[in-house]
Amino acid sequence: MKSVLLAGGAGFIGSHLADRLLKRSDVERLVVVDNLWTGLRENLAHIRDARFTFVRSDVESFQSPCMFDEVYHLASPASPPWYMQEPERTISANLLGAFRLRDLLLPGGRFCFTSTSEVYGDPLVSPQPESYRGSVDCTGPRSSYDESKRCTEAFLFESQRMRGLDVRVVRLFNVYGPRTREDDGRAVSNFIMQALNGRPVTIYGDGMQSRSWGYVDDIVEGLERFFWRDPIEHRRPLNVGNDREIPVIDVARHICRLVPGARITHLDPVPQDPTNRRPDLTVANRVLPGWTCHIPYERGVALTLKWFRSQLTSDYTAMSA
Repeated sequence: MKSVLLAGGAGFIGSHLADRLLKRSDVERLVVVDNLWTGLRENLAHIRDARFTFVRSDVESFQSPCMFDEVYHLASPASPPWYMQEPERTISANLLGAFRLRDLLLPGGRFCFTSTSEVYGDPLVSPQPESYRGSVDCTGPRSSYDESKRCTEAFLFESQRMRGLDVRVVRLFNVYGPRTREDDGRAVSNFIMQALNGRPVTIYGDGMQSRSWGYVDDIVEGLERFFWRDPIEHRRPLNVGNDREIPVIDVARHICRLVPGARITHLDPVPQDPTNRRPDLTVANRVLPGWTCHIPYERGVALTLKWFRSQLTSDYTAMSA
């Protein structure tokens, strides 16, 4: 039986991963640690499982009387408005968090880390394979996130090389879906909340910057298979995302079609906003045969919109009670 630690488990993706972990019959205990910086306690409120424990703490200072068979490190903000506001804290959560969490891993245990496509920077090749070294500005406005993810990868793979650490690292591309914060600040949730609240849907620049949008259920399925479910020996980073590349403005237009009356407005471009983002899934197709992002963004956006509408309705009902 396994004792599992999930850092950042109250976050958007982390809470979905917690649900998957609790479906496992070999998990005896799941401890979720989250400081609720960007995570939400409500994301875990549905869990009624005696094996589950929540601890509110910074990951860097988290204390535990016991060690863990598996550690999952998702303790970092992933949205530019959040990590650019507190860059030092972002670097600490990723890198120092990894140092602390490694110390809590039992010998022979597995360490899983969610890195990011941001390690490729503003890429000069498309799609981006795992072998691409990237085009990152190490002193730019996004560097606290980009470089702390890159450095954490370096730390983990050096731990693998020097100590034999069992490491699983995924590079996630743009993920969206239910349990995203209303004030998350990333494109899909931002557009939906603006449209539902009758505000202009804001596009930075001309909106032709492209992204590869992965619905959270598909992405977490890939994480589950790579992190624990499949017998995998791949010990290098793995791209996990949707390889269908779509301009930001097309997503905004789609949301405007779903919310009558919504309209688009353009603002000045965001500094160093990557022009494109698309995963090369050649390795993923080999390592995770049959896995793909089944849910097209048109359906995924509609599902996400439905969830946000239900949240707004619940909030309004609670305020009126």
